[in-house]
Amino acid sequence: MFDSIGWGEIIVLALAALFIFGPERLPHLAKDAAAGLKKARTAITGVRAQVNETLGDDLPELRDLDLRKYHPRTFIRSQLFEDDEPVARSGSTAASAAAAGPRAARPRDRAVPPPFDPDAT
Repeated sequence: MFDSIGWGEIIVLALAALFIFGPERLPHLAKDAAAGLKKARTAITGVRAQVNETLGDDLPELRDLDLRKYHPRTFIRSQLFEDDEPVARSGSTAASAAAAGPRAARPRDRAVPPPFDPDAT
C-alpha cells in the first residue's frame, strides 16, 4: 500500500500530525482511524462474501475472462477486419471454372488492411 512512501515521509507526516493536532488529541485520532480501517475491512470482506455467494460457480469463469477483447476498439476491429469464411459453391468444378473464363478462376481482390500495432497508439 505504501510502496511509494518511504520511512522519511512517514516520520515527517507523523511529526506534522503531532504539531497540528497536539499530543492530547493525537492518540484519540489514531484510535478513531484504526476503528475506521477496521470497519472498512469488515465491509470489504462482507462485499467479497456476498459476491462469492451470488456468483457461486460462475466466479472462476469471470476471473479467467480476458477483458481486453471487449475493449471497443478491439471489438470493432475484429468485427470489421476478420476474414469471412469462404462460401463453398455447389457444383463448382475446375472444368466449369475454366469454361467461365480466366476472370472467374481468380479469387476476388480483397483490400488487405495495413498492419495495426495497438501499442503504438
